[in-house]
Amino acid sequence: MKTAKDMGMAARTAVERADLAVTRAIAPQRHDPAVRKAGKLSEIGDQPPLIALSATVLVAGLALRHVPTARTGLRMLATHALATAIKDVIKRSVDRTRPDHALVEGYRMESGDSHEHELTSFPSGHTAGAVAVAEAVAREVPLLGAPARLLAASVAIIQVPRAKHYVSDVIVGAAIGWAAERVVNAVGGRVHLHRHSREGGNPEPRTPPFVPRSGSPPSRG
Repeated sequence: MKTAKDMGMAARTAVERADLAVTRAIAPQRHDPAVRKAGKLSEIGDQPPLIALSATVLVAGLALRHVPTARTGLRMLATHALATAIKDVIKRSVDRTRPDHALVEGYRMESGDSHEHELTSFPSGHTAGAVAVAEAVAREVPLLGAPARLLAASVAIIQVPRAKHYVSDVIVGAAIGWAAERVVNAVGGRVHLHRHSREGGNPEPRTPPFVPRSGSPPSRG
């Protein structure tokens, strides 16, 4: 009888085989000018651009004394920071050859702590960060939810044909970004409730600098 460990290894092997099959099938597209251009545009999902964007929203909100804008920027920064931290922990514990390197030097995936760029494929940091920020925006500004998520999806999807990540890297990265926003929202809710409990009773309604958003309309996902 197969143990849970055996089943887990079998599932991992199946995922890796599927990843490699997809990579080999679409690898030639990485040289296509359109893919290269899209790949460069997807660098907006890298850490510095996303941090800069989030900080700009926060600073703009503070400068204009517009609490919703400042709160959106704060949520973006917090969610991106958490997603990045989770992604980094995983990357530092798993060595996985990036697709473009694997096509030339060979593939491997194992436990490890390599800091070499070629061995940090899992998970996709661009995807984790882009999804995290998009979810934060969607939470605060529902009307921008669809375009923000579409942009995040574009950043994620292009990583595969440009041979920077495998399909599973992108899926896990997206899950990290999605989960990070939910955690930040939940923690924000606890802090807000704790503050009110310390103040006692029901204080005059006011908009706090950071508060969870619940009861979202269907468009927020």
